[in-house]
Amino acid sequence: MRRVSSVPDDRLRPVEHYENFPVASWLCPPRLRRPVAAIYWFARTADDLADEGEAPAERRLADLQAYRNDLQACYAGGPLSDRWPAVFPALRRAIVDFGLPRELLARLLDAFEQDVRKTAAGAGYADRAELLAYCSRSADPVGRLLLHLYGVGEPAALAQSDAICSALQLINFWQDLSVDLPRGRYYLPGEDCRALGIDPAAPQEWPTHPRGPALVERLCAWARELMLSGAPLVHRVPGRAGWELRLVVQGGLRVLRHIERTGFRSLGQRPRLGPLDGPPILWQAARM
Repeated sequence: MRRVSSVPDDRLRPVEHYENFPVASWLCPPRLRRPVAAIYWFARTADDLADEGEAPAERRLADLQAYRNDLQACYAGGPLSDRWPAVFPALRRAIVDFGLPRELLARLLDAFEQDVRKTAAGAGYADRAELLAYCSRSADPVGRLLLHLYGVGEPAALAQSDAICSALQLINFWQDLSVDLPRGRYYLPGEDCRALGIDPAAPQEWPTHPRGPALVERLCAWARELMLSGAPLVHRVPGRAGWELRLVVQGGLRVLRHIERTGFRSLGQRPRLGPLDGPPILWQAARM
């Protein structure tokens, strides 16, 4: 689905976003829709500060620091700036009402700052471990925040949530390769590139490299294995939220099927979910 992010900052234009999965959908328990939406817009707006527009890296980092200052003010009870009125008042209310862990929100900002620095340096990721460490900041905190709202905190459930969220992040990377590469965002692990004879220091060659599809296939298999390892979490999350999680898991696996149908050529084209994907996603979710 596609959403428009109206980022309330005159230095950042509204940005149109394609989203694979619904946010605060009708399956989400009504009392949790506001905090879920607050978490989403906090993360979405920070991601836009890190990634959208033409601002230099120094400006992006300064804006993210200002954004972090408002996050700190939410917890300290201090005054908020007037730069993001659509984000922080709602987030502060969610923090007060639901006790959202500060560390998890701060880790998201750490990831966005890392994105800015990596892109500015034209740097990639050496191996899968380094990429997963990034996912532990960019994706896993969102799942843990949602589990916090649902009252689920067992270590096994948290580990499964991390697996699902990291898998979703990886799937997004492999889906968006043709979009990220021109923007200087490099997520293909160097160790996997070298294993197939692809130079990790020559991203301009990746889209036309004859082993590119084999590399994407290898990485999609990794993401699928990670997703399936976390999938049992759907039986731990209660009620409607558990059904929404089923749809998220199956939506991610469906994206992988689309990548496969292109011959794993997402270095040159971006596969998308469409209306016809709804019935098979629902069927597979029900089978879980």
